[in-house]
Amino acid sequence: MDRIRRFLRKAFVGLVAVLAVISATQFSANATPPSGISFTPVGRATMPEFDVKRKEKAIDWELRLEAPQPIDVATQIVTFQPHGYSGWHTHPGPVFFTVRTGTLTVYEGDDPTCKALVFPAGSGAVEAGTNTHVHMVRNETDSVAEAVITYMVPVGTPQSQLRTDRPDPGNCPF
Repeated sequence: MDRIRRFLRKAFVGLVAVLAVISATQFSANATPPSGISFTPVGRATMPEFDVKRKEKAIDWELRLEAPQPIDVATQIVTFQPHGYSGWHTHPGPVFFTVRTGTLTVYEGDDPTCKALVFPAGSGAVEAGTNTHVHMVRNETDSVAEAVITYMVPVGTPQSQLRTDRPDPGNCPF
């Protein structure tokens, strides 16, 4: 009876290991890594918790930023070669991006129309950054484009995990 239990336990452990390898292979096979882009870290710091409120009535401007616990803030320059792209990906926290040079085009993974959101130099956006907000950034021009990206992420998030490659959601023709 003990030999049967040991055999079944080993068979179960082996099956779990095989399923883990198959799952990892399936995910990495479906992931869409970047192509023609490079990342240059600019700075990183751990910020204590904060609650910043700013209101300027004279110009009808208001801002509120809150982090109830410490966060890491990391900034990097992402250089897109002509026709380079980020691949479909997500971020673990909010992202601020500014296009420094060139033009970048963003596509949202949940947009069935695959509408191009075009950002020329001097423009940018804020992204909520969740593990389900799949998107792709592309340089659809013949010139180099650069963006300055600032990530707000949980303390200790490795540089390599500021973005996570995701499978193609299938909503765009490229």
